[in-house]
Amino acid sequence: MHLWGGAAPALSVPAAKFSDAVYNRSTLPLGEMEAARITIARINDCNICRTMRSPDGPDEAFYEALLGGDRDAAVLSERESLASEFAERFATDHLEMDDAFWERLHTAFSDEELVELGLCVSSWLAFGRMNRVFDVDGVCRVPEAHVGGRTV
Repeated sequence: MHLWGGAAPALSVPAAKFSDAVYNRSTLPLGEMEAARITIARINDCNICRTMRSPDGPDEAFYEALLGGDRDAAVLSERESLASEFAERFATDHLEMDDAFWERLHTAFSDEELVELGLCVSSWLAFGRMNRVFDVDGVCRVPEAHVGGRTV
């Protein structure tokens, strides 16, 4: 099943535009975006997201470290590590984003960059989770999805 194709076009078309904006209009450096994206891919366990690589992106050691939950300073810059940590906390423990964490974020990122990072992370969290829940990547093994009493 490919959810994004024809189902719910009134929502899926604007959602696709949001996703496009995340990838093509963000001003964040690619390494920081990829650090956050691959962290969310690991959390969502989305096969499509875990295996997608940017052709101009970081090397495989970068991806492997993040897929293993490692924010090693030898592999990631400070901002990449913070972007990954932000993504993880956003997805798994958002109520514990305390003042000390925000202080660390603000030493490295502007308010505008943090809002962009939040929008990117929210997109990947939502759409990656949709991929898994609706078995878009063929890993979840859900025989069929029921939406509003209909099988899609």
